[in-house]
Amino acid sequence: MPNLENLKKQAKQYLRWYREGYHPVAAEIRAALPRFQHLDDSEVMQAAFKLADAQELVARQQGFESWQALKSEALVMNDQKTRTTRPTLTATAAQLFVADITASCDFFTGKLGFSVDFVYGEPPFYGQVVRDRAQLALRLVCEPVFAGDIRQREHLLSASITVDTASEIKQLFLDFQAAGVVFHQTLRKEPWGARNFIVLDPDGNLILFAGPAD
Repeated sequence: MPNLENLKKQAKQYLRWYREGYHPVAAEIRAALPRFQHLDDSEVMQAAFKLADAQELVARQQGFESWQALKSEALVMNDQKTRTTRPTLTATAAQLFVADITASCDFFTGKLGFSVDFVYGEPPFYGQVVRDRAQLALRLVCEPVFAGDIRQREHLLSASITVDTASEIKQLFLDFQAAGVVFHQTLRKEPWGARNFIVLDPDGNLILFAGPAD
């Protein structure tokens, strides 16, 4: 769990976004706080949202029912901590630039087995798809991000996703192949011992899937 001071800053950031009318925060408020779940985005942004609400939002995101419960746990952890430890990165999420959020969601759900976590905007301009612990954010861009075919020519990856075993990477490739996925690179063993393949999405994003060779 992040330290308490960082969580306080995070709560203040949510409150600041709300006060500034940053609409994507409405989805996080609705997802975390039960009393906002029946409201649409506009209604969330018009409802009363105070620092205590932002702190509760952060607490629930950390798995606690209240800010007080989170504070109590944080104090216990700080008391038990006797030495400085190296920070651990627990997750990563890539952002893909796409020309059509809906079409991109259809590709990831229909071809790659992801599910839609959320889509924001009308028409949609931002969204996220997930599969297990892999998260891909989708950002609408209405003009070319890269010139020509440089991404494929230079093998510029937009995201890298890993699996734990050799059998999983092989099965994943076979599943995608059966679904009619277009590959920039088919399954192969690399000199450093990994086995991987690269998917080409409809917007030209190259997505690496990798696992151990044996």
